[in-house]
Amino acid sequence: MINKIKNLINLNNLDGYIVPKNDEFFTEYSKINKLEIVANFSGSAGFILILKNSNHLFVDGRYTIQAKKQSGKKFKIHEIPYEWPKDILKKDARLNIGFDPKLFTTDTLKRYFNNSCNLFPVESNLFRTKAEIVNKDNLIYHINTSVVGESSKSKINRLNKIVESEKLDNLFISSGENVCWLLNIRGKDLPNSPIANFQAILTSNKNIILFGNIKKLKNIKKEFLKNKISFYEKENFFKILSSLKGKSFCIDSKTCSVFNEKLINSRFLIRKRVDPIYDLKSIKNKIEIKNMIEAHIKDGVAVTKFLFWIKNSNVKKLDEIKVEKKLESFRKKSKNYLFPSFSTIAGSGPNGAIIHYRSNIKSNRKLNKDHLLLVDSGGQYKWGTTDITRTISFSDPSKKTKELYTRVLKGHIAVAISKIDKLKNGNNIDKLARKSINSINLDYRHGTGHGVGFFMNVHEGPQSIAKNNFIKLKKGMIVSNEPGIYLENKFGIRIENLVYIDGNNKNLCFKNLTFAPLEKDLIDENMLTKIEKDYIFSYHLETYSKLSAYLNNKERKWLAKLIE
Repeated sequence: MINKIKNLINLNNLDGYIVPKNDEFFTEYSKINKLEIVANFSGSAGFILILKNSNHLFVDGRYTIQAKKQSGKKFKIHEIPYEWPKDILKKDARLNIGFDPKLFTTDTLKRYFNNSCNLFPVESNLFRTKAEIVNKDNLIYHINTSVVGESSKSKINRLNKIVESEKLDNLFISSGENVCWLLNIRGKDLPNSPIANFQAILTSNKNIILFGNIKKLKNIKKEFLKNKISFYEKENFFKILSSLKGKSFCIDSKTCSVFNEKLINSRFLIRKRVDPIYDLKSIKNKIEIKNMIEAHIKDGVAVTKFLFWIKNSNVKKLDEIKVEKKLESFRKKSKNYLFPSFSTIAGSGPNGAIIHYRSNIKSNRKLNKDHLLLVDSGGQYKWGTTDITRTISFSDPSKKTKELYTRVLKGHIAVAISKIDKLKNGNNIDKLARKSINSINLDYRHGTGHGVGFFMNVHEGPQSIAKNNFIKLKKGMIVSNEPGIYLENKFGIRIENLVYIDGNNKNLCFKNLTFAPLEKDLIDENMLTKIEKDYIFSYHLETYSKLSAYLNNKERKWLAKLIE
């Protein structure tokens, strides 16, 4: 593929070409991993810059170890945000760099290059796939109001109020997940998320126009027509655009491609703002929280059964891939389970230090009783999205290993019991999570927590617990709580639960959604305060209370020992 890209460079008289991870819908989990095809890099974020005489892979701190191992022979690895393409291009040379205008936004190009080169839109068929055959297995479906807690009509009315208050004429909803939330639909266009790849326009006369593969709307066309929602193939976008009234068009600069922005700008004055749907869907209603709680009980049962199984197995006969398959088999026992919410991470020993590790035939390690095993996994259920990480020990761990695990646990507890109304945002809470870890000059190169969708993307914004996130945390938001420690070529430790925000505005707190036992063999109780010990006891007591009815006698007795 590198040679094909270099041929494209030569054919178009370019000096380089940039390849992103995302597809034209800017989703995290696209069907084709272009970075893996080009650079053998299986991570879920990053981009590639191919120049005539050099190849460059840009990733963030979560993936630097992984990128070096998978792609280091043919690619120079750059860690963002410390290095961007603009930092490596010769400013005086003014190189000509090509890009696919359907895969980049103007904001992204500015951040990457910042006028350090000449950019040329060049559409290519490098990653084109055969047209998808529409059948009963990939049709778009509607979710009842009883499941999501609010009708699409109500959501559209709320969105209209925002649009009116800001005096916006037309709004382009370029994110598929936001279209799905607004219209209470889901699909099967992505490998790990029930998202339908559709885009929409909210017009100045308050109508919704939908663009995508309309053959997939077979089962819900009548309902859309009844609600005055029209739909067209995406090839008709410009034709419909030209027929709309109004002077301005609002776009989201993070998900509106250069291609679509140019089409819109040819007819309308462009206004840029973050799609207001992100804020609306970040706050889950009571029904969504209720369904998430139920989904997490099912997931907690599966993970607890898995933990009991692996703690009582002959680890010499196991490897990472076998572990992944076994965990999946426990989840599949629930009739409500659909598919993983992301590719399971099962990292033994040094592989656990690769933050977003993915096992394959080449990297697959046999388990060793003297090595920690980090397992990060999640599921999509009817109705809910889960994400949980547990670090597992198979022997008597060293004092240092117990210290490191306990420091991660202390950070995890600090988040869980934090007073949100006083700390306000994820930036302040992130500091609490890192305090015990930072005290021994260690840190982790990822946020403490990401937002999570309701039966949607496992990674959702704008809410998160991270150094650079100052978004106010509000009741109904769901985030992960996952501090960690990673020692390269040794092991990784991470503890992750999903939590939701509850209470009133003056007394907001996190409540756990995730329930599965912590690794008691790795806890140094001498390092814990009374408050921390009480938290662990209460957490395991609640875990037993919620899950024990679904466990067999041996599993129940094993779990009960955690609260003796």
